Amino acid sequence: MNYKLSQLKSVLLLCLVFSILQASTNYLFASELSEFGLHVIPYPRLVKTSGSDFTFGNELTIVLDKDHSVSDQFTADELIRDLKNECNIIAKIGSKGTSPSVLLTRHQASKPLKNEGYQITTGDKELVIIANGEAGLFYGTQTLLQLIQPDDKGYKVPGLTITDWPDIQQRAIHYDTKHHQDKASYVKAFIKDLSRYKVNMLVWEWEDKFAYPSHPEIGAPGAFTLKEMQEFTRYARQYHIQIVPLVQGLGHVSFILKWPQYKNLREIESSNWEFCPLKEGSYDLLFDLWKDAIDATPGSTYFHIGSDETYELAACEKCKAKAEEIGKSGLYQLFINKAAENLQKKGRKVMAWETPMGWKMSDSPAKGIEPVKGLVLTESYRYETPGLTHVKEAKALGFGVFAYDPNPGVAPLMVPYAFEKGEGGELRIGSLEKSYRFISPAAKSGTFDGMICTSWDDDDLHNQMWMMHFINAAAWSWNGSKPSLDEFRESFFISYYGSSVTGMDELFNLLNEGAYYFAGTMERNVWHYGEIGQTHLPDLPRGDALEYDPYWNTQYKEKVSQSKEILAKMDKALTIIENNKKTGVKHSYDFEIFRTSAELIRHTCLIYIDLSNLEYAIREAHVNRFKDYNVSLNILLKAQQIVENTLKRRDDVFNDLVLTWEETRLPKGFSTIDKPFFWQQDRARHFAFRRPDMTFLIYDEQLLDMEGYLEKLKAYIVYFKGVVLN
Repeated sequence: MNYKLSQLKSVLLLCLVFSILQASTNYLFASELSEFGLHVIPYPRLVKTSGSDFTFGNELTIVLDKDHSVSDQFTADELIRDLKNECNIIAKIGSKGTSPSVLLTRHQASKPLKNEGYQITTGDKELVIIANGEAGLFYGTQTLLQLIQPDDKGYKVPGLTITDWPDIQQRAIHYDTKHHQDKASYVKAFIKDLSRYKVNMLVWEWEDKFAYPSHPEIGAPGAFTLKEMQEFTRYARQYHIQIVPLVQGLGHVSFILKWPQYKNLREIESSNWEFCPLKEGSYDLLFDLWKDAIDATPGSTYFHIGSDETYELAACEKCKAKAEEIGKSGLYQLFINKAAENLQKKGRKVMAWETPMGWKMSDSPAKGIEPVKGLVLTESYRYETPGLTHVKEAKALGFGVFAYDPNPGVAPLMVPYAFEKGEGGELRIGSLEKSYRFISPAAKSGTFDGMICTSWDDDDLHNQMWMMHFINAAAWSWNGSKPSLDEFRESFFISYYGSSVTGMDELFNLLNEGAYYFAGTMERNVWHYGEIGQTHLPDLPRGDALEYDPYWNTQYKEKVSQSKEILAKMDKALTIIENNKKTGVKHSYDFEIFRTSAELIRHTCLIYIDLSNLEYAIREAHVNRFKDYNVSLNILLKAQQIVENTLKRRDDVFNDLVLTWEETRLPKGFSTIDKPFFWQQDRARHFAFRRPDMTFLIYDEQLLDMEGYLEKLKAYIVYFKGVVLN
């Protein structure tokens, strides 16, 4: 009897397991959507294969609830525009039953959906998007646009039911424009692109790119006005994105303290980088600027005061004495608290680049002072402990905590997605994997109030180069469980650039490698890392015997070899770029940014090859000096041509890059008749701020003074022509 009962239990258990497995076969891991040719970012939470495919021709009816909101109307209108622009599908607002319909509703959810959640259900002639909120309905339409596939009869969405919601509620992109200013049309296009991937916060570090009404001298020429910023804020809100102004506080304030009238507020007189936190004038000025920023972003909930990289903190005598009493971190918190209390009274939640429990974990901990309650901590260092100990402790004390997506390593021209290099040249994992390793478990932990993905403008990359970085952060903060890193990479290229795109993984790897090569040429790395990577010109010929010192090809042998290798890779990159441009990819402007960046790297390769050939030419002229004077003279003229060609190529490549980038940007560091740009370097020595304009990219090449070399070579050729005659 016991045996039979045991046997029966086993059979029942097997039946239960089989039943569960059978039911589960209708559910797909989001990463398996690619088997249907679908590349949805962020990947949906739950996907069930069910019902009929939703098929339709090139016409659709969009059906709204009768009591729909203004926001729901915008969602429908935006869907109609996107269907037309992206698929050439003609859609219009109408009633059910007139044609294949997309029903947008907030009344028919079978069970409560989570905040910002939505559900998509397909049927033969109807597709329904249900949400309990305005944002969820909008996000449902953004997913729908990624589900539409060409079909023999027109288009289809495979038979699916999707139920989706985010892991992290606040998904922020840090938009850093300290070293450039994008045009208004670009800003709006950027906001719309981010909304497709369910970003809902833009933390905009604008520095002098806002014309502060209270202190108009601080805004750079062409800075966005109060009305323009208010328009951006209203525009973004339609896409369920909150613009959060980031106006730097204690540190990073050279855009303010470079002005002579504010010099007295510096922590130390010789540095325009940092305010003194014990001077009341520091707060008077900042409170004016912050009020302007609040007025510029009506309806926003948050405000970011920055305040990182306080290199000079406690350097003045008064602050040094105060730090002895309360610690350096205590001095920092004095500033943060006074700033936060002012902004909180104005109704804003205050963010700062502070770490969870950083005031205790500091090398100089705070004594008797802690941050004001409610402060939102957005820095990462020291909190990535097992179990997120510091994060949980900070949250228990009433602080908000945002997961800080690791900022990519510093490199010009291209984000190091594939790999990063340390100061000693050591290879490290790329920024894409670094983000994945952090954000995915952070999202799944359920610990964080938000996520912030940073894009420091130190090297002034074109903002389009950051899009993969932004979108990967958006994807994994929405859904920390899916997809895998490789699946995301594949989906990103297809989602963002279209199904015809090819070779993008290779292209990004080539540009990654080329960017680090570029950084290691001339004197570029000297700026950050000291006396490494400098380049000199070959020795000029001299005297009647055409003497010279043959050192260049010996000293730069490895660099010439590397330049030839990278040259071949940039040629390959340019081929991939051109092939994609021919196929009609989406975001085609990106490929012009890729092209001009690759061309500049390629030009740098050719400089080293040119200089190598230049020395060989001088050597050949020297060897022939007493064999055939005319041969030597012709070779010297060839050397002159090498230098002239190099300089012309530099002008062509650089001017092409500037012209291309300025399709979406205002000229860097430009002046107007009414307002000259006031440029003054700061102690951060950012690569992009070595020069006020775009010549920062070729400044190291200019330091070679090839123009001066050319004039001296020409003068020698004139001299050499007269040698025999005399």
